[in-house]
Amino acid sequence: MSKGKVLVVGSNATRIEIQGGGTGPTGQYLNETVVPALALVDAGYEIVLATPDGTKPHIDPVSDVVQHFDGDEAAYKRGRAFFDNDRAMNDVRTLRSVIDEGLDGYAGVFVPGGQAPVVDLMQDADLGEILRHFHARRKPTAFLCHGPIASLAALPRAREYRAALIAGDVSKASDLSRGWQYAGYEMTVFSASEEKPIEEQILHGKLYFTMPDALGMAGGDVRTNPVDFSPHVIVDRELITGQNPRSDHPLAAKLVEALDSVMVTT
Repeated sequence: MSKGKVLVVGSNATRIEIQGGGTGPTGQYLNETVVPALALVDAGYEIVLATPDGTKPHIDPVSDVVQHFDGDEAAYKRGRAFFDNDRAMNDVRTLRSVIDEGLDGYAGVFVPGGQAPVVDLMQDADLGEILRHFHARRKPTAFLCHGPIASLAALPRAREYRAALIAGDVSKASDLSRGWQYAGYEMTVFSASEEKPIEEQILHGKLYFTMPDALGMAGGDVRTNPVDFSPHVIVDRELITGQNPRSDHPLAAKLVEALDSVMVTT
């Protein structure tokens, strides 16, 4: 018998804006998606995958390698097969349908990274509604790597906030950041220095804003590990954030721990 349901929120983005015009390729990271998802399944939870448009997330090809599974070929093959073939990864819902069906049946929510959430999830009104629901009920809410940027969807005017960041309008962004439910929370996210090799080698251009700046401007107490690509997870109240791809296992462990704790007390 399942311990409960956990909502996994995926992105549908395949391109991301870069400074000077144009876009670069993007997607969701394979390990960041399947490592926590499999940990949840192994711990006895049912997962439900949902995206803005109800189609399966696009996996960034740069993440589809054994190196992101600590060089463990068996772990990579298990993760790849899970994403490709498991019903939980293929019976994809829209975020709106999940809301309409009712959120009370979910024990927690998880958003993986890759740069894709920077494009759609951080300004998605349905995700904002979902996050406000989980925050009000103090249910475990986890974000990994670029995933924490999706927490900005809970802003009252998230779409305008993102537009102000892209325009470099700090004053307007500051005004639009008011009312964010995670203001004052300690959190982490993919750092500016970790972003540089992606910008240089994959995007061949710079993003319009850094992830720590976007969260910090909204009131987040952002703390990144100065040692790039070292595992780093922060837990503050119901919020669980992991900094980078190598934080996949530690974040999964903290999420399972938080969910189990809730199950014991309810």
